[in-house]
Amino acid sequence: MNERCGQEHQLFELGRLVKAGLTQPLSLMRRGGVGRILAVQSGDGDREVERGLLEMGFVEGACVEVLHYGFLSRDPLAVRINQNMTVALRRSEANAVLVGPLLDQGADARPS
Repeated sequence: MNERCGQEHQLFELGRLVKAGLTQPLSLMRRGGVGRILAVQSGDGDREVERGLLEMGFVEGACVEVLHYGFLSRDPLAVRINQNMTVALRRSEANAVLVGPLLDQGADARPS
């Protein structure tokens, strides 16, 4: 029961960020933009794309930075995950990654 409450709380927080306009697909981030992955979900329900992204390291909570866009229609794009792995994605795959603002690192480091 406690796990379900935690999931509901996460969905509530995600909904708040979406309504406030603080989230965007990875494909719309500017070059040099940094954020935190909030969700990985394909708009058309393609589970293969979602699974592939998760296997590459696009997991909730990971830090992501847009490094470069391709010349033709800004496709593909190069991104860095957690400051240690660089991946090239097609724009259609990057649309499945929902990114929010990077949380304050200092707040996470403080003892509770």
